[in-house]
Amino acid sequence: MRSIWNGAISFGLVSIPIKLVNATESHSISFRQIHLTDGGRVRYRKVCELDGEEVSSDEIGKGYEEADGSIIPITDQDLAQLPIATAKTIEIVSFVPADEIDPLQMDAAYYLAANGATAAKPYTLLREALKRSRKVAIAKYALRGRERLGMLRVVDDVIAMHGLLWPDEIRAPEGVAPEASVSVREAELDLADALMATLGEVEMASLHDDYREAVEAMLAAKAGGAFEPAEAVVEPAGGQVIDLMAALENSVRAAKASRGGGDEGGGEAEVTPIRRKAAAAAPKTVGGKKSTASATKKTASATKKTAAKSTSATASGKSRATKSTSATAKKAADTAAAKKAAPRKRSSA
Repeated sequence: MRSIWNGAISFGLVSIPIKLVNATESHSISFRQIHLTDGGRVRYRKVCELDGEEVSSDEIGKGYEEADGSIIPITDQDLAQLPIATAKTIEIVSFVPADEIDPLQMDAAYYLAANGATAAKPYTLLREALKRSRKVAIAKYALRGRERLGMLRVVDDVIAMHGLLWPDEIRAPEGVAPEASVSVREAELDLADALMATLGEVEMASLHDDYREAVEAMLAAKAGGAFEPAEAVVEPAGGQVIDLMAALENSVRAAKASRGGGDEGGGEAEVTPIRRKAAAAAPKTVGGKKSTASATKKTASATKKTAAKSTSATASGKSRATKSTSATAKKAADTAAAKKAAPRKRSSA
């Protein structure tokens, strides 16, 4: 791969000569502007607005436009003389955990290749140190006329560098979130979790650009003169979601079916619907057995207490009845004894 920049990594007092190589490439299909009448190319001409003459590339330089419209010429020599330590050096300033880097800051990616045999040892040292620490290096470097921020990490056996935006280049998300107050139910979150679990993970290498493939097929057909434009299939625009729960349940079914989660005979994938909340007076579905058992225990306890009271009352009644009978019998016996003891009166002749 062709290098786009040569310099060194500054790692404390260690200097590692490296070459910067693009780690990514664009596969987008680009189109040219043409004249619709005859198909001729339409090109841009660089013209000086003062004399109207077309200017070649070697006659074009840089300039800074001030507020009043005047131009201050800037040469490459002017920029080269600026006191920037990172002009030819990737200067490592710190090592941090990878999760401290906001993905919003990620920019272009590069591979850092060791430049020469003498660079192999310090290059390997830095690579292995990054591996063992499980951290990334934050560095500053200059490229294409400006100083930039970078993050160094290990990819396989290579040190890769991601260009980072400066923190003040990240815009705050003001006014982006929904302004209305919205509440989400636990049942809806449960279904969303089920949908996420059903979709699962994907092999990133299996993803590809369907649009680019369709464009390439169209170009091949046009070049062969056999292209017949097909009528575009327009999907109906999605309306307002009336029942979010139903939409989530249908999404889970569709995801399971697309991943072979249904029956082998092509049947519809099953989804266990989330139970709706019962009325306030009814016991909760979760823990319902515990609630029923508790009520049964309370009823049994009340029955035992009632039976005990009834038994006690009956026993008390029997006791009182026994005492009353005993007292009556005793009184009768005393009366009989008194009659026997009293002297009989003789009747007169």
